[in-house]
Amino acid sequence: MAMGQHRRIVQVVGYQNSGKTTFVEKIIRAAVEKGLKVGAIKHHGHGGKPTSISGKDSTKHAAAGAQIAAVEGEGAVQIEWNPDVFELEKIVEVYDFLKMDWIVIEGYKQATYDKVVLLKERQDAALLELSNVILAVYWPEFPEEIIREHRSIRLEDADDAINRLVEKEGGSHAKI
Repeated sequence: MAMGQHRRIVQVVGYQNSGKTTFVEKIIRAAVEKGLKVGAIKHHGHGGKPTSISGKDSTKHAAAGAQIAAVEGEGAVQIEWNPDVFELEKIVEVYDFLKMDWIVIEGYKQATYDKVVLLKERQDAALLELSNVILAVYWPEFPEEIIREHRSIRLEDADDAINRLVEKEGGSHAKI
C-alpha cells in the first residue's frame, strides 16, 4: 500500500481491565491471517513514560539524550523515540510510511478514529458518548438496556464481530 492510500484504522477503548489488549490481539491475529500488514499503537495511560528494557545500550543512548535509539537483532527492531512532543497523528504517519494495511490503536479515547468500546461496568456507559463509536462490546454484567440504541454485541460473540470487521477491511466505516 503506497503512502497516502487508504488504510484501515480502528481504536479499541475501555477502562482498565475491560479486555482491550485481548481484543486488540484478536484483531491483529485475524487481520494477519488474511495476509494484511498490521501496526499496533498502545497508549500508556497510567502516567509517566513507559518503562524501557533497562540496561540495554539503546536505552543508555536514549538516557544520554538521543531522541531516537534503536536496537536490532535477528530481524527485529526495537525503537525508543523521545521527541519533545509526540502525538498520535505523528505515530500514524510513521505507520503510513511503513505501509501498514491496518493500524490498531489501543486507547487514546479522545482521538477521532473508528472505535470499538469495551463496556464492563455500568459507569463505562460514558464511553458510548465518544466520537466515532462503531461497536460496543459488553460484558455479561453490563446492563443491556443501556446499549439498546447502539450497535453492540456480547463479549462472548466478539470473535464473530472481529472476523466481520477484518472481512470488510477496505471500508472506512465497515459495518460489523
